[in-house]
Amino acid sequence: MPDQPGSLRASPLWQVLKVTRQLLLPIDLDTVLRQVIDVACAVHDADRASVFLYDASTRELYARVAKGADEIRFSIEHGIAGHALREREIVNVPDCYSDERFNKDVDKATSYRTNNLLTVPLIGDGDVPVGVLQVLNKRGGPFGVVDEELADVLSTQCAAAVQRAMLIEDRLMRQKLERDLDIASDIQRRTMPEEVPQIAGYEILGWSLPAEQTGGDAYDVAELQGGRMALLLGDATGHGIGPALSVTQVRSMLRLSLRLDAPLDRLVEQINAQVMEDLPAERFVTAFFGVLDAGRHEVAYHAPGQAPILHYKASEDAFERFDATTFPLGILEEIELEARSSIALAPGDVLAVISDGVFEYQNETGRQFGTDRTENAIRKGHADGCPGMLAAIREDVSAYADGAVQNDDMTVLLVRRRADGELESES
Repeated sequence: MPDQPGSLRASPLWQVLKVTRQLLLPIDLDTVLRQVIDVACAVHDADRASVFLYDASTRELYARVAKGADEIRFSIEHGIAGHALREREIVNVPDCYSDERFNKDVDKATSYRTNNLLTVPLIGDGDVPVGVLQVLNKRGGPFGVVDEELADVLSTQCAAAVQRAMLIEDRLMRQKLERDLDIASDIQRRTMPEEVPQIAGYEILGWSLPAEQTGGDAYDVAELQGGRMALLLGDATGHGIGPALSVTQVRSMLRLSLRLDAPLDRLVEQINAQVMEDLPAERFVTAFFGVLDAGRHEVAYHAPGQAPILHYKASEDAFERFDATTFPLGILEEIELEARSSIALAPGDVLAVISDGVFEYQNETGRQFGTDRTENAIRKGHADGCPGMLAAIREDVSAYADGAVQNDDMTVLLVRRRADGELESES
């Protein structure tokens, strides 16, 4: 009489129980899929097996792991695998090429011929479709009824294990993404001035608030020789990591150009050429490149796509608005630069360069904050210097939004010429 434990351990059911025990362990998704594939081949004495995972967002099945095959992706509206998942039923095909549902493209892509096929839907907890298990080419002939019964038992355990592993992987990926975003956000914050450098007779202040952890806006202020200051505000299309990289690149190129003492016109041309080369066609950057000359009380600038530029004339209690001076960076290979624009600053005057995230902030009705309200906020906070004006802008935008979500990055760069006799310590 044969040894009972030995017979049990050699049986397909024992292999199912064994893999079930292994699948209960906290293992990663790739390991789970490999174990499912290996035990499916062993239990059914088959040449190959594949697991197709279900992508609910595209209604597609894709093979993350397949013995001897690269990843494949296809709609659940086609093929036997799609049929099995849609109908939630096991499909046993003894002759694949005589079944019109069989997707021959998979064989073509893998250079492998499938003769017979057992396809099993993997349905997880909560009746959630997880994917499909396919077992190919049973040795000795087509799959039988016993194979279907074994597959039914195996699929329940496999679906639960795959679903759990996918949830764990998704959570780990989200945690990693959050860590990466935190790092990217920290790097971007460090590229902006921790303390804005000041120059005699003037008050300069910058502020930026991204809509996400990283943003497509940036500002910079750098000291130049001869009592001058370089001013930058950049706004890359969109928000998030991609635009953050774009605008940080512009800031880095500006810093490098300043070290090489490049003229303002040449600086803008070279940065545009590099942005044009690096960014895809649908991406661009609007920017303000200015040089404050404290001795001449003048800001010379180019504003590729950046508008409006606001000049508050304190003596008249009035604003003058200036349009962009040329196309945004990354639109034309050779940017068209006219003579540099300039703004003369009288005592008490303010130059305000502000990204469209402020002007275009929408309330719940979809109406934008606009330029008029921005100017009113500057006027309201003017007596308290740049901090007062920035505080007024932020307070007025917040009040206007009334809880509406911030959909774009907001950045403000303010330059105020001090009034005659004003102490440098006052702000």
